[in-house]
Amino acid sequence: MKLAMFKRKSKEEKPKKKKSVLREWIDAIIFAVIAATIIRWALISAYTIPTSSMEGTQLVGDFLFVNKLSYGPRTPITLLRLPLTDNKIWGTNTPSYLDWIQLPFFRVPGYSSVHRGDVVVFNWPEDQGPIDMKTHYIKRCVAEAGDKLEIKAGQVYINGEASKVPEDMQFKYLMSLKEGTMLSERLYERYDLDKYFMPSEMQATMNGGDFYVYTSPTKAKELAKIPVIKSLELQMNQENESHTGMFPSGNLLDWNEDFFGPLVVPSKGMEIDINPKNLAIYGKNIKRFEYNQDVKIEGDKLFIDGKEVKKYTFKQDYYFMMGDNRHNSLDSRFWGFVPADHIVGEALITWLSLDYSKSLFSRVRWGRVFKMIE
Repeated sequence: MKLAMFKRKSKEEKPKKKKSVLREWIDAIIFAVIAATIIRWALISAYTIPTSSMEGTQLVGDFLFVNKLSYGPRTPITLLRLPLTDNKIWGTNTPSYLDWIQLPFFRVPGYSSVHRGDVVVFNWPEDQGPIDMKTHYIKRCVAEAGDKLEIKAGQVYINGEASKVPEDMQFKYLMSLKEGTMLSERLYERYDLDKYFMPSEMQATMNGGDFYVYTSPTKAKELAKIPVIKSLELQMNQENESHTGMFPSGNLLDWNEDFFGPLVVPSKGMEIDINPKNLAIYGKNIKRFEYNQDVKIEGDKLFIDGKEVKKYTFKQDYYFMMGDNRHNSLDSRFWGFVPADHIVGEALITWLSLDYSKSLFSRVRWGRVFKMIE
């Protein structure tokens, strides 16, 4: 006798409910934010130039892309933050993050490393807060880890040899105009001169008088030939003329912007003796950026975890950064070395440049759009 096989009828499936237009938009926005966040973290990120410290390589109003793959992207350190923001909410001074959760620093290996001459974006070491939430700076790396650096009369020397001078590097000049004359706006635009850096004690006017300009030596030679310009003098500091605010702090070393060093940029594994000069130069790094738990500097002595240290071995590499506008740049000459864990990426290309002093329709500097950064 055969047994009949019966198949239970399945319940009819209900048709899926179609997403509303609002739901589709929300899903698309969430996907776009996640994709943009990943791209911004691991591949490339956009920044703008707010100050003149890198003129004439980078101008105020330049918008640039930064390559994070070059040196390797850092894994997120601060997890609680608004997506697609830096350390502040757009257009405000309100922090865009909470520092309740902090992960250890780790960098995914890149295909290159920081080299002399690279234009680098990094987190400013002197800023407070988590590493990845510190203010972003852009400067040129003039010395790598382990290099011996010295500046003589404005010329940078690395390991005893004069380093390559960036094209259009700027210095400070005192310009004197003939009485009753003035420079035309056309000349200011042609030579990229900034007419707002005037010494107040001179009460200079644009109708004759003396004022400072920041320009390259090449352009200075051309400017000197203009009939209305009486003189154009390079403003160079003197050797052994100490300036307040220079690195390292204190009056132990008579250094200034044009005569600086010599010093060795710390490298991972480099050992130093603990003495007054080395503590002045390296003490801040040992205390703040070397992941030591308990560091005290008392007089000429260094204590780590309650024990006096006679020698110290560095745990990471450091770099020396300077702006191409050498007399108008707050850089490593003033606040010291940039730790490797503060490096963000290599400046790649200027994708847009705006001159905010001009009208809306003539604001774009078309000659700088999609210009590679060198």
